[in-house]
Order: sequence, then C-alpha cells, then structure tokens
Amino acid sequence: MAGLVGVIALVAVGFVLNFAQDVFIPLIIAWLLSYIFGPVVRFLAKRRVPVGLAVVFVLAIFFGLCFLGALFLNTRIASFAAAFPKYYSRLMEIGKSLTTNLDLPPDFWTSINWGFTIRGYLLDLSGSFVTIISKLVMVIVFLVFMLLGSPYFEYKVKKAFVTQHGAERARKILSTISWQIGRYLSALSLISAVTGFVVWMALEYLQVDFAVTWGVLAFILNFIPTIGSIVASIPPILVAVVQFYPGLTAPLITALTLLTIQVVIGNFITPKVMGDRLNLSPVVVLISLLFWGLIWGVVGALISVIIAAIIKIVCENFPMLNVISVMMGSGKVYQKEFEEKQ
Repeated sequence: MAGLVGVIALVAVGFVLNFAQDVFIPLIIAWLLSYIFGPVVRFLAKRRVPVGLAVVFVLAIFFGLCFLGALFLNTRIASFAAAFPKYYSRLMEIGKSLTTNLDLPPDFWTSINWGFTIRGYLLDLSGSFVTIISKLVMVIVFLVFMLLGSPYFEYKVKKAFVTQHGAERARKILSTISWQIGRYLSALSLISAVTGFVVWMALEYLQVDFAVTWGVLAFILNFIPTIGSIVASIPPILVAVVQFYPGLTAPLITALTLLTIQVVIGNFITPKVMGDRLNLSPVVVLISLLFWGLIWGVVGALISVIIAAIIKIVCENFPMLNVISVMMGSGKVYQKEFEEKQ
C-alpha cells in the first residue's frame, strides 16, 4: 500500500513539475547560479561594498558571459548554415554509393527529403535555444532576489533558532551543504571546460571542420555523464566521414581520439578532481536522466545529474537521511573503507 502511495505521489509531483516548468526551470537554474555567484556577493559585502552594487557587479559578469555565448552561437550557426549545402550534396553522394554497394533501391536516398528532415531537427534545436533564452529574464529576476538576500542568510538562521547550539548546528549543516554544492558545480564546470578545450584542440589538429563548435558541444553535454559524451562525439565523427570520404582513416582516427579523450577524462581526471565522495550510482544517474529529461526535456537532462548530486549532498548531512545518500552512491568509497578495516 505504501509503495502504491509513493508511486502516486511521484506521478503527481512529476505532473506538477511538468505543468509549471516555465516557473520551476528558471528557479532551479537561478538557484544553481546562486551557489556560484553567492560567495562573490558575500565576499564583497564583507569588504563593505553595498549589497546592491555587488549584485550589479555579478550580474554584469553574467550578462557579459551570456552576450559572448549568444554572439558565438550566432556565428557558429551562420557558418554551419553556409556550409550545409556542400555537406548535403556530399551526403547524397555517399548515400548513392551505399545504395550501389548494398543493393538498395536506386531511389532509396532520393525518396527521403533529407534536407527537410535535417532542417526540421535544426529548427527544433534552435527552438530549444529560444526557449532557454526566453527563460533567461525570469532566471535573472530570481537570481537578483537570491543574491540580495545571500549576505543576510546566516543572521536569519541565528535568529530562527532559540538556542545558540541549535543555531550553530543549523548554520554548520547549511554551510557544509552550500560549500559542497558550490565545490561540485565548480569542479563539474572545470572538467567540462577542459573536455571541450581538449576536443577542440584534437579536432583542430585533425583538421575536422567546425572544431570549435564540437568543443562547445562537448562542454555543454559533458554535464550529462556517459550519455552526453557519446552524443557529443557523434556529430564530429559524421562530419569527418563526409569531409574525408571516400577515405576511412581520418574518421576512424577521429572516433578513436574522441573515445580516448572521454575515457581518460572520465576515468582518471574526473575522480581526481571530483573525488569519490560525490560519485553517484549509474542506476541513480540513469533514473535521474530519464525522470528530469521526461519532465523538462533537454534542460532537464542537462541538470538531472546536478540535481541528483545535490540531493545526495543534502541527505548525507542529515543523520536520518544518510541511508538515502549511501544507497545513491556508487559504493567505491564504502568498499575502500571495508578493505582498510580488514
């Protein structure tokens, strides 16, 4: 009976989150950004800088980054649109050769309007970017109010608890959660940036077209573990196939290079930077990806693992919820603990 009630509650929560996503998505994004910009505001406030001026300074940095990102994205889309006819014609040539080699009907490739199909996907993708940009205004509104209240949060906690011990314990727990979440987001952003830069440099060396674009795509999709890196590797490999056809050496080298980058960063660099403490179980990652992706689409998929990691951080700081944190973990840390005790 309890399990049935839990399923019904989960479905109800999912329905509400999906129905009110226009409010929840900007709120979640602003909340995540507050962990990155909040320490800057608090640092400036402690240096006697007015809170309003500190918030304006932080928002100026945020606006500058968004402007540069939008300018870069517009340039990339324009260059890709200009080169699309060339790639489309070469794709048709490859399709016709495959038709000959595989004994497919002669009109197999021409019967499918590939230009219209790909254009539809590009329009859907651009629609997603337009949706994200349209939500940026609400993100900024939420972020302003969160940052304005950030320097005074500690004093509100002290006032909310009657005893000094209770206030200190609550302050310590909240400070730990805030520090761990900020550390996690900063480390994840750094790893994604390194991944994007290495992919860009490698593809530039291999002379694959639009290397910068694929580097940015790798940076964005690296926020989705495993699946994101696979999806980010497909477009540059396909471009290499079309660009260097009929040769297969360059596409194979491109595929092996991208695979090597993902394996090295995922298995060596990420554990060193992130640490084993925040590792999530692959099952938890998959469930979180499916759940938030189903509810909020592309944006939900991008922040799904971040939300799961934050839930794990919160649970591990409360003794009564620690069992949830343990079950969400990958188990590597606990295996090491048991081996050290033996």
